[in-house]
Amino acid sequence: MDYSTLISTTELATHLGNERLVVFDCRHDLADPEAGRLDYEKSHIPSAQFLHLDHDLSGPTTGHNGRHPLPRPDVFALTLAKCGVDSSKQVVAYDASGGMFAARLWWMLRWLGHARVAVVDGGWQKWLREKRPVDQTAASIHATKLDPAPQASTVDARYIQAHLNQPDMCLIDARSPERFRGIGETLDRVGGHIPGARNRFFRDNLDVDGCFKSAKELKQSFTELIATTPITNVVHQCGSGVTACHNLLAMEIAAMSGAKLYPGSWSEWSSDRARPVESP
Repeated sequence: MDYSTLISTTELATHLGNERLVVFDCRHDLADPEAGRLDYEKSHIPSAQFLHLDHDLSGPTTGHNGRHPLPRPDVFALTLAKCGVDSSKQVVAYDASGGMFAARLWWMLRWLGHARVAVVDGGWQKWLREKRPVDQTAASIHATKLDPAPQASTVDARYIQAHLNQPDMCLIDARSPERFRGIGETLDRVGGHIPGARNRFFRDNLDVDGCFKSAKELKQSFTELIATTPITNVVHQCGSGVTACHNLLAMEIAAMSGAKLYPGSWSEWSSDRARPVESP
């Protein structure tokens, strides 16, 4: 097994039971943070383990570092190792939200230097539609060791501030067009967006069936968006560094590697009233 972007439900079903496979259920509801865990306990893909966005895929919040700051690499590596992930494992992640939470885990593993990780295309809904097997029992876990090798794949607020409206940075915001414009903001204290950001709603990466669009379609869309900006100068953000990973995955599918993540995103940026904001 060597999947580094997407894995189909058919491919995953074929590999279930392989000792080199580790599956994670990343279902989550931002409005009801415990809903994902409860859904997992009711039913999940056989052998899947549950990772919680707030507790496992995020570090401690301070009120000024965003709603879902990254954990320390060594802490996250220990979390994964306790779940049986080492450098030899193929990791697969899924959710019930078009990949928005699974993509966060996908990106975080690559951030640690573990490239053998993929998101289930179509997620939990497609798995159920195809009437594939489900389970209610907890997975059997054999802890191991994972040595992190953090990649230089993030930027911070100071970097964003220094490159605002400069041609050497293309900042892409993955939030909905409404939130991008500051309309109906419910998650963060301030509405609007970082000056100069371009909007690419993460759900535009998906087709009507909830699967990712083709590599050709994604490449055309992102090429039009970033224009002549080198991919290494592209920075992705969203509300809290979660759905931005969906756009990073889409670019990887399109063979457009090298963009970076601003983990703090809008929730961190807007926590400091001295930072500029654009809104209607």
